[in-house]
Order: sequence, then structure tokens, then C-alpha cells
Amino acid sequence: MLLKFLRDERGNYAMLTAIAMVPIMGCLAVAIDYTEASRQRQATLNALDAAGIATAVEISKGASDAEAEQFAHDFFLANLGPVKPENTELDVDLPDMSTGGGTLVLTADLKFKPYFYPAFQALRKVSGSGETDMAFSARSEIQLKNTIEVALVLDNSGSMDYKGSGSGKKRIDLLKEAAKELVSTLSKQAGSMKQINAPVQFGVVPFAASVNVGAKYKNASWMDTEGRSSSHHENFDWSDMSSGNKRVEKESGVWKKKGNGWPVTERDKPVSRFSVFDATMYHSWAGCVEIRPGKYGLSDAVPTTSNPDTLFVPMFAPDETDETWYSRPANNNWWKDYDYSKDIDDQARMKKYFDPTKARLDPRTLGPGRGPNLSCTTKPITPLTDVATKDGLTTIEKAIDEMEAGGATNVPDGLAWGWRVVSGPEPFKARPESERGNDKVVIVLTDGANTYYRPDSITAQEYSGSYYRYGGNDLANNESIYSSFGYARNKDGKSRIFEDTSVNKYDFSNDNYSKAMNDKMAEVCRNAKTDGNVIIMAVALDLDERDKTDKAQIDGLRDCVSTSRFRTDGNGNAAKLFWNATGANLSEKFKEIADELSNLRIVS
Repeated sequence: MLLKFLRDERGNYAMLTAIAMVPIMGCLAVAIDYTEASRQRQATLNALDAAGIATAVEISKGASDAEAEQFAHDFFLANLGPVKPENTELDVDLPDMSTGGGTLVLTADLKFKPYFYPAFQALRKVSGSGETDMAFSARSEIQLKNTIEVALVLDNSGSMDYKGSGSGKKRIDLLKEAAKELVSTLSKQAGSMKQINAPVQFGVVPFAASVNVGAKYKNASWMDTEGRSSSHHENFDWSDMSSGNKRVEKESGVWKKKGNGWPVTERDKPVSRFSVFDATMYHSWAGCVEIRPGKYGLSDAVPTTSNPDTLFVPMFAPDETDETWYSRPANNNWWKDYDYSKDIDDQARMKKYFDPTKARLDPRTLGPGRGPNLSCTTKPITPLTDVATKDGLTTIEKAIDEMEAGGATNVPDGLAWGWRVVSGPEPFKARPESERGNDKVVIVLTDGANTYYRPDSITAQEYSGSYYRYGGNDLANNESIYSSFGYARNKDGKSRIFEDTSVNKYDFSNDNYSKAMNDKMAEVCRNAKTDGNVIIMAVALDLDERDKTDKAQIDGLRDCVSTSRFRTDGNGNAAKLFWNATGANLSEKFKEIADELSNLRIVS
């Protein structure tokens, strides 16, 4: 009997089930709680990542630290889904945008309160602290690879028509190919960024002896339309129109048309370079401007009518003497003035321009870069354009394709306008300087030294004087041909090309002009990097360090540029953003520039 009882197993299942119930229910409780914990954890991670991306966009739009942090918290809480906000805690570590490429770090802590695990503990009568909450942390990092605005400052001087070394193509054509490839590369990268407006913008600044801002801006608020700038009339003398019924008088600092000899619609209107262009009938302003006087010449100072020297003055090359000197003609004789003699005072007289019967209609005086538009040979600036769009990319590529080689080389003027293109205020508007997460970049390429020429050092006008190939005469003592600095010596004996330079101001030679322009190039580079926080990159094309003149330009460009944020040189220092290129490897150098710019690009 006893042995039979011991062998009977019919009640063991229920007993074993009862014994096993606690661990079974415990495992079920843990499984349910684990599933819910995983769900809430994933929801927290999703909210964290979404808040990171959204906050990065807000920062790129210029949100302050306080605004960005509040936005991150609000966005995170709004996207928690099944998670109770009171069970989470968010910490926001904002990036240091002073150097660009910062990192936004968001950290979230979640306390999960289990549904069944506490009951399981009570069922097992587990002793301890009674703490049943589960906790975990999550971290999200968003790398800010800034939006960028790039001005391509490209040499269009006459030497760019030469063939590039190691290549069968002209330098200007090699430049077009390399520049378009650079823009295309950055355009493709920008096209994938949908959450930021205009992430990559390019502008084009062709330069030679001067820079063309565009004739369409003739009446812009930043142009000196009334002749108020101190440099506006430096080559003009209105004294021969001070009497009669068609006279000019100065009134409240502005020269105005007076007398009934003027059409009724013109009386009391200002006389300026624009009105002289209009008077000549056969010439119109091509769009080039002079360098502003004094400290404003190589700065991005905002043009205002309250400070006339900040306004931009249209280039107007005075008609020079009809006289020849040993059969050498003047460099720019484009209006008949036989009733005048030959000195600088006669050159400055204005009455002749208002007598259309004196117009010299030789077609060789009317073409681009001639007559009153002497030294204005480049195509107009193309302002910043969003290359992430098809139309924007086409606009920039077209501007590059239309470039033509001709004229002297004025790198400081090109750099100054490159800076103004990416600068926030007028003339060409860009993102505000205060906008965080945005880089402003100027890339300059040149194939030669800075040049300004004496009249006798270049070929003169072939249509008046048999010895034009031997250089022009300088009977007016201008000491140079006319260009964006004006004459090297104006009628008051002053010279803007020598302003704020360390060179001998009485040495009117081509070499000394180059030295003065080198000083000005260094000045605009310092100003742009310090005052404008602009990143400057430079490419020297086919310049030979063994040549004294070329080496001076190479050294100047190397000193001008910024340093890389991402690369080092062989000595462990930040690499200079300077490339010494030949015609054969220009394309490769531009690919290196594309890599550098890619590291400055927007949120990743």
C-alpha cells in the first residue's frame, strides 16, 4: 500500500504547476514590461533624433542659444508619443559656432515604470530598497557642416588668353572647365539637403583692370547718381560752363544744371558722370565702377547717401588730347576738342561733351572697353545664386562660360568685390553676418602680377598717330592710363592708387604701381578675414617662383589666404588654402578646393 501510494503521480502536475506559477508569471511580467520599455525607449530615441535635426535647422537660421535650447525641449516633448514627459529629462549641449563645423549634442534620460514587475517582487516577497523603476540614457549628435556662400573671383585679364603650361588649351578655357566642375560638385551635394533653403550659393566676379557691377544698377541706391562723392568730379572742371543760359552751378554740394538753355525737364537736375554719358549720345555706361576713396576703397562698408564717399562712382574715362607728341597719339582720344590745347586742365573741361557735333564717331572709339568705358572689359558680376536648383546652376555656369580675356590685372579690386558679394548688406545681399552655421568664402584665381600702366608703356590708339605702337603720349601728365583707381595723378595732383600704401608716392612707374597694388591686396585680405570673417582661398595659375615679379604675387597670395580647418601641412600646422597650379593640373587643384568646401557644408 505504501509503495503504491509513493508510485502514484496523478496529483503532481497541479502541485508542480502551483510551484512553477511564480517564475512563470514573473517571466511573463518581465516580458511585457520589457516590450513596453523597448517601445518607450525607441520612442525616446526617435524624439531625440528628430529634435536634433530640427534644432540644427533652427540654429542654421540664426536662432539664439536660448531660442535653440527652448526649441529643442519643445520639439522633443511634442514627439515622445507613448512616453510620459514627466518621466524624461533632456540635456542640450549647443555647438560653438565661432569656428564652424560644430556639434549639437542632445542627451535624454528615461525612467520607465514597469507595470507588472513590482507585483512579481511582492509575490516573491523580495526584500530590498523597493526601487522598481528602470532607467536608461540616449545620446544624439548632429554635425553642423555649415551652409556656404562662395564668390568666384576670376582673372579675365589679357594673359588669360595665352595657352596654359602643359596644356593645349587657353587658360581662360581651362578655368571655365575647372570652375564649372567645382560648382557642379557642390551643387550635387546641396541638392540632397531639403530642410535648408539655398544651402550652397555661388557668385561670379570676373575682374581685369576693373570690375563690372552691371549697367542695370545705374539707378541703384548705392550708386552715386548725383555726383556727391569726393572722387566723382576729380577729373571734371565745370568752370567753362559757369555762365550763359546753359550753365552748371554748385548748390548744397551738388553741381546742377541752371539756365533756360537746358530742356525744362533737366533744369535744376544734378550733373554727374551718368548725365555726361547721356549727353554724349553715342556712349552708355558699361557698368564698371571706380574704387571708393580713402578707407572705403577696399572695405565692405555699407553705401549710404549720408556718407557720399561710401557710394560707388561709375567709371568715366575722360577724353584725352587730340594732339600728338612725336607722332604718338593719346591713349583715349574719343571726342573732338580741337578748340582746346593739351594740358590736364583742358582735358578736364566739360562743355565739349554737351555739344554732339563734336562726337568722334570712329567705330574704334565706340567698342567695349573704349572711349568713356576705357578699362571696362569684363562681364558683370553674377550675385549669389542657389546652385541646388537647376536654374541656379545654369545661371552660374552661363556666367562662367561668358567670360572673356582682355585688359590689365587688378586683384585687390576683384577681391574687394568678391567680399562684397558674400557680405550681408548692399550692394549684393547675402545671408546676414550674424547668421550662425554659414561660411562666406572668396576664391580668387589669377595668372599674373597686379598691373597699372603708364601711357607710354602700352600700345596707343591706332587710328590717330603713326607711332601708336610705341605707346601713347602723356601731354596731360596723367602718369597712367585711366582705370578703376582713376589716373595715377589727377588734376589736383592727388593719387588714389598710392593711398594708404608704403611705396614712394612720387615714383610713377609700372613697377611701383604693382607694389602699391600689392599693398592694397594685402589690405583687403586683412580686412575681409578680420572684419568680415571671410575664408579666402587663392590659386596662382602658371606663375613661376623663379621670376621676381611672379614670386611677389605668389607670396602675396599665400599671405592673403586663410588656413584650413581640416588639413595640416607637413609640419603639423593648419594648411594654407593656397594652390600653385599649372595649366596641366588646374582641374586637379579645383577638385581639392571642392573637397575643402565639402567639409564646410551643411547639416549631416
